[in-house]
Amino acid sequence: MLQRDAGVPSQSAPGALRRGEGAGTPRVLPANLTSPQDLANVPAEATVVGENYLVFSLLERELAIKAEHIQGVERLADVTPIPHVASWVIGVINLRGSIASVVDLRAFLGMEVLPHNPRTRLLSVSYNEMVICLVVDSVSEMIAIPPTAIITDTRRVSIPQQLAPFADGTALIGKRSVILMDASRLLFSEKIQHYA
Repeated sequence: MLQRDAGVPSQSAPGALRRGEGAGTPRVLPANLTSPQDLANVPAEATVVGENYLVFSLLERELAIKAEHIQGVERLADVTPIPHVASWVIGVINLRGSIASVVDLRAFLGMEVLPHNPRTRLLSVSYNEMVICLVVDSVSEMIAIPPTAIITDTRRVSIPQQLAPFADGTALIGKRSVILMDASRLLFSEKIQHYA
């Protein structure tokens, strides 16, 4: 029931300069820069701002997934329940002509499950042709997070135990602490793969 999407573009080659498709898309510098003179030859629009992340909430915690893995944000509607599946699988949905599984992220992570409300959203998340829809409490914003704001050393940050296996670290944005979720660890976790 998990959807494989052959239309997902492949990752850029290491060291390639990625050019965004719209305003606000971060630019990535070539990996082969070795001196300040090399930097002077890179166009100004290629300056690193940070990667874009979609920020969402679960139980009043802010989490984020890289925007490159988000196919869309929808209202929760028209989910077809299916029998004899894991309790955290709500059902399936017709996602732009393809069938995709819908997972309640709270239930999947072993958190308290609450009734859905008008702010509840469905995130279509993809990684390596795998697409799954995650039900989250709400979506707040798309934000560019510079690498300097990210702490990957889990000893320095407080990440709840149920989120730790799927987290890349924490981003400090002003006074906010946002847990960065790894789409590959989430979609290709043993729990999801066992369900597939």
